[in-house]
Amino acid sequence: MVHITYFVHGTTVDNQHEISSGWSDAPLSELGVEQGKALGGLTKDKHFDVVFCSDLQRARTSAELAWGGVYEIIPDARLRECNYGDLNGHPSEEVEPLQEKEMHFKPFPNGESYEDVKNRVADFLKFLKENYDGKNVAIVGHKAPQLSLDVLLKGMNWDEALAHDWRKTKSWKPGWEYELA
Repeated sequence: MVHITYFVHGTTVDNQHEISSGWSDAPLSELGVEQGKALGGLTKDKHFDVVFCSDLQRARTSAELAWGGVYEIIPDARLRECNYGDLNGHPSEEVEPLQEKEMHFKPFPNGESYEDVKNRVADFLKFLKENYDGKNVAIVGHKAPQLSLDVLLKGMNWDEALAHDWRKTKSWKPGWEYELA
């Protein structure tokens, strides 16, 4: 069994301007930097054997601010946000409705579908099971990989995962727990 605690990156400049970054490498905002620093304190009673993060700077920086010098931090491209293709860096009002309806299995123009993200995350989970069985693993990532974990490990379908997303229910917390058997 691999125990996974999933964390989302801090607020970015794009988030504050209601832009859906996708694979655009948006930096953390001042608020995001403070959130990253605070996360280390919020999780001081937890123990991780390793921290993985998306290779996009908003996730890497969040992980470094929270646990740099405490845990090994390993960037992994399989944990990236969904590639919105031609819509990377476009207004959220344009991108998010497509996430809700069409892009579960249909890729964004010149990008990925949520199912593509799920396949990347499934490959990462296989790697975790083979190399970190019995360990406590932290992951810092994005929306689509977290929803993929809900589909892969909690048995939800895409509509259920999107409906229960903490962003909609305004139920952020310092880490979501998953078990990989």
